[in-house]
Amino acid sequence: MFWKNFLKCGLMGWCFEILFTSLAELVRGNFTLIGTTSLWMFPIYGMAVFLIPIYQKIKEWPTILRGFVYGFCIIGTEFITGTILKFFHVCPWDYTGKLLSFHGVIRLDYFPFWFAVGLIYEQLLCEPLPPLPRISFLQHAKDS
Repeated sequence: MFWKNFLKCGLMGWCFEILFTSLAELVRGNFTLIGTTSLWMFPIYGMAVFLIPIYQKIKEWPTILRGFVYGFCIIGTEFITGTILKFFHVCPWDYTGKLLSFHGVIRLDYFPFWFAVGLIYEQLLCEPLPPLPRISFLQHAKDS
């Protein structure tokens, strides 16, 4: 189950990043909406699987507090992984000179995004989603 969740987190993270970078292009006036990511990001996003034991400890807390915990965990992970990748000159992001940047590897103004992403990961990993309703065209035709 660990590896299945790791893969889900990595893939979802890539999707988020492509969406986020595509929207950034739109803001810049580039309507091609090309989004980008890096192979390095897959295992970094995959590490969201470690939110599961955190969730198990804080699941009774209000949603806003859980979001803050997840946001701080994600920012901390971004700082540690970014620092390591930067040391080896392979960090795919560089926030140097950006608003609220710290050592060029994290941006504190992204915290609300990480807050939300943590809660989305919580839903993906920890909360069973309700089953989709079964829609039968034949049943609908009978009821008419």
